[in-house]
Amino acid sequence: MVAALKDVSQQPAHFTEAEWKVRVDLAAFYRLSALYGWDDLIFTHISARVPGPDHHFLINPFGLTFDEITASSLVKVDLDGNLIGEHEYGINYAGYVIHSAIHAAREDAHFVAHFHSPDGMAVSAHKEGLLPLNQRALAIIPRLSYHDYEGVALNLDERERLVADIGETKLMLLRNHGTLAVGAHVGEAWGNIYQLEAACTAQVRTLSIGREGVLIAPEEAQEEVRRQMSARNPIAQEGKRSFHDLVWEASLRKAHRFSPGFDQ
Repeated sequence: MVAALKDVSQQPAHFTEAEWKVRVDLAAFYRLSALYGWDDLIFTHISARVPGPDHHFLINPFGLTFDEITASSLVKVDLDGNLIGEHEYGINYAGYVIHSAIHAAREDAHFVAHFHSPDGMAVSAHKEGLLPLNQRALAIIPRLSYHDYEGVALNLDERERLVADIGETKLMLLRNHGTLAVGAHVGEAWGNIYQLEAACTAQVRTLSIGREGVLIAPEEAQEEVRRQMSARNPIAQEGKRSFHDLVWEASLRKAHRFSPGFDQ
């Protein structure tokens, strides 16, 4: 029997119920990313839009590792980079540049994740990008965009090109840099970055045996996967909850088991 999830009853009085729910989900996202080895000391970032009309978003305090993040420690910032409220730590400016661009341009980008994982960086530097080597990659490639490297993301004018390159996609490889995924809700963003990171790891392992003789999926199969994945919830056909909800609920249970305390 699946254990029940903890509720958000420890919500501090100065947060609305809606904001606290987003904070708890985002903190769990950080903890899970650390469990999977996608953190990078105090660098890289995951953000979430705060419900309401103010266009604020939450991001990690610059100074805490992913496995230290809690719901209450997340920093609230506006689209101009101003911190809302008092915080012990500031934020990573490069994180602000990347995440503010996407939150401002994409109404559906409620959660945004950007990582510097070793395998993600490796594939981001591969001239051919993500290759159709396995079923996971085949499902991703039609939905994947690319953004060329321009240096450390400190220049505000890069935001225009980043937004143009991501277009309407929800998965991106930042060339010579890393991975990025967005979602309309936490389960979608988590599932997207998980699939992209796993596909990058599979490619690195596959090509470690040499490029010669590596089997590229047949064009007919690639087209069939594109057709199959265009259907709504092609894998989970039964049940009242969406595929993304099921993935997130299972992942949240894992966060409670292996990295408790994020909901503080």
